[in-house]
Amino acid sequence: MNDPLRKYRHRFRRWRNAANLAWEQRRYHDIFVREGLVVPDDDEIRRLCKLRLPNCQLKGKGDLRILALFHHYNWEKEALLPPLRQFGTVRHYDWADEFNHQSKGWHGKLKQAMNEALLAKVTAWVKGEGVDVIFSYLSGEVVLPETVRAMAGLGVPMVNLALNDKEAFVGAKRGGQVIGVRDICKHFDICWTSTEDALEKYCVEGATPLYLPEGADASVHRPYPVDRSIDVSFVGQCYGNRPQIIARLQAAGIGVEAYGYGWPNGPLATDEMVRMYSRSKINLGFGGVDGLDETYCLKGRDFEIPMSGGLYLTEYHPELERCFRLGEEIVTYRNFEEMVAMINDLLANPAKADAIRQGSYRRALAEHTWETRFDKVFRLLGLLET
Repeated sequence: MNDPLRKYRHRFRRWRNAANLAWEQRRYHDIFVREGLVVPDDDEIRRLCKLRLPNCQLKGKGDLRILALFHHYNWEKEALLPPLRQFGTVRHYDWADEFNHQSKGWHGKLKQAMNEALLAKVTAWVKGEGVDVIFSYLSGEVVLPETVRAMAGLGVPMVNLALNDKEAFVGAKRGGQVIGVRDICKHFDICWTSTEDALEKYCVEGATPLYLPEGADASVHRPYPVDRSIDVSFVGQCYGNRPQIIARLQAAGIGVEAYGYGWPNGPLATDEMVRMYSRSKINLGFGGVDGLDETYCLKGRDFEIPMSGGLYLTEYHPELERCFRLGEEIVTYRNFEEMVAMINDLLANPAKADAIRQGSYRRALAEHTWETRFDKVFRLLGLLET
């Protein structure tokens, strides 16, 4: 059905979301300053972990017993399990194998039953087989605070990954609980967040945050020896302003193809997606957070495309400068006109494009693998021998 007010409702939601996030950010910052808090550096995180976990035994890489708790939505198993296995044996538990957490009853009895089962299984594995570290990708939408608190009481180092703290550190409230990590974060030994803006929030809530972006798996994301037959491609979901920008590029005479849920071409399997990065002369990225104007965050593709040997052109935001030399290893734009100018320049200068492509690949391989991320986390927890 045609809804003439749809675009106005969308604009209102974007305005409301941005206003709420700005208020939340100011509130947490004011508390952070008033209480004289400091974001911990690596040395302080290491010290805090040593105090909380005095009985940790150092082990060699490959000898850890790891319990991984996360649901596989579409990328998690392929991205997270192979690098975890570089550090030892991994038991992965996905509650969706037993509980349909997408059902309408998830925030009632079903969620309670899942949490009881989760705690029982974790307790049995810790006491029966022994676990050196629990790695999780959990939020308040999935687990109850009392479940995480009870798991913490088992005495096993726990680290939780959060990739949506930009807009959902708190998030909406469902079933009486916020869907973000606000109410569960203080029970973990390390809260690994890919959102720099969230660090002060974690500190206010009594947690120990570690700012560490996503990574890429070099065994999956790698260059392919194929012809670069596509000028520009984008791989990702079709939402927000993305379809308008793709249409404007096509109207400007730029050969661009889009793949993913919502696009006419549809999604690509993982191996096809990685090949697409090599087939494309330029791989396009969008850094914005849907529903929030002028709000950006690091994306998985920020590392997967460079790791795949692709030339990456994405929206500028400051956190990218922590990871790459802009203009030398990846290329950024601030508006549509800059995007078009960058595309035309790179297509007209293949030697320049190739130098950037090679630079980003070297940087990604050296610094931005999931394995290097886990190595840092496990060392801060005091689990790995030097």
